Amino acid sequence: MIITFIPKFQKLSLLCIGFLTFLLAGCAVGPNFKNPQPEIPEKFRFAEVQADSIINLEWWSLFNDPIIDTLVNEALNNNKDILVAVARIEEARAALGFTKADIFPKLDIQGGASRGNSIGSFQFPNTTNNFYISPVLSWEIDFWGKFRRANESARAEMLASEYSLRTIQIGLISEVISTYFLLLDYSHRLEIAKRTLQTRIDGLDIIRQRFERGIIPEIDLNQAQIQKEIAEAAVPFFERAKTYTENALRILLGRNPGIVEKNMAFFNEVTPPEIPIGIPSTILERRPDVIRAKYQLMAQNAKIGVAIARRFPSISLTGLAGFASSELSTLTDQDLGWSLSGDLFGPIFNFNKNIARVEIEEARTKQALYNYEKTVLNSLRDVENALIEVKTYKQELEAKERQFKAAKNAETLSRQRYDKGVTSYLEVLEAERSSFDAELQLTEVRDNYFKAYVKLYKALGGGWITQKEKAEAERTQQEKPE
Repeated sequence: MIITFIPKFQKLSLLCIGFLTFLLAGCAVGPNFKNPQPEIPEKFRFAEVQADSIINLEWWSLFNDPIIDTLVNEALNNNKDILVAVARIEEARAALGFTKADIFPKLDIQGGASRGNSIGSFQFPNTTNNFYISPVLSWEIDFWGKFRRANESARAEMLASEYSLRTIQIGLISEVISTYFLLLDYSHRLEIAKRTLQTRIDGLDIIRQRFERGIIPEIDLNQAQIQKEIAEAAVPFFERAKTYTENALRILLGRNPGIVEKNMAFFNEVTPPEIPIGIPSTILERRPDVIRAKYQLMAQNAKIGVAIARRFPSISLTGLAGFASSELSTLTDQDLGWSLSGDLFGPIFNFNKNIARVEIEEARTKQALYNYEKTVLNSLRDVENALIEVKTYKQELEAKERQFKAAKNAETLSRQRYDKGVTSYLEVLEAERSSFDAELQLTEVRDNYFKAYVKLYKALGGGWITQKEKAEAERTQQEKPE
């Protein structure tokens, strides 16, 4: 219903106030939002450390590497996806203000001037001038709750945009740290390849000298040359992979491609801590993508009420108060003129268009509900997958460490046996190959093991992004009743 009202500059009567109060007290049509209740398990299958809630902290600080802290802070401040998400929040806030403004009165002013001998169908004998000016106060009373539902939807969309930012932040932090770990992995493998290459060059010189003296056959020389070239080919391969990863990390930081500072001793110095996982229901409270999906559902649910409200009639009251005169100089000398009229307008028959509009919003709400349920399922899957990765990569890492230790010892023993003429050079080559592969696999599995922890924190909803968030959460927790 629409009320356009231009008041006299006098106190409103009690009758008008009572009438407006009655209109403003109208109901808001459409379904009220109810929190969805998805089915979730009581506990995670592979959680070794249980707790009531997950750790609320800047979890990346647990790795105790100042370089990681620097990279995360720089990415949060400069990453382009983050800046886009922040701009979207600003857009959503402006949209909320735009929608909310429809609930309140609007004050305008109108004026005009004309000259002629007729007004509408009335004709006068003489040509006259006409000047007028009047303030306009218009107010669309939200009797059916159309604007209240629209405001509810806009507010939920704004909150959803804020949690979209949080989702992007957590994803960015995880990607930055995972890419940094991958950079360390490729850097380690590059060092291994260079060290192995130098060892094989030195070994090839000895083999060549022995061949030239006729001590060993040419096939031993050829085999040594093959192993040397394998190691030499690995160097540019890992150099290329390292550079690609370094450039990818720089882009995540919002910087041009270039060199990234690294702590090469990181993998061997840090042991990831045990993580209190919490119960699955905490996922619904912590995962920003789950909360975002819930607010998107809330926003869409409110749009049903907007569509329903458009099916009901609107009442329009129009009033006019102002000055009019045939002479501009005497415009304000005239008595105040006013008029008041009322109109009723409502849909009767439009080939079920308004009904279809409601059905469209109801179908979209079902889609939003299914999307929320899917997001919850995916979040539970992410936690379970990350938990099994942490558990199995730890076991795999321990096995790879034993494998590398044995392979390194076998390489030493086989070379000693070859030097004493006890075995053939093929045994030495096989031992060298096994040792080289075992060391490369060891650093790769260590990288996967550390990244599994990153995936787990991301799956759990991450920690607090800022100290302000952490302080607010701690205050909220303290205010909860026992």
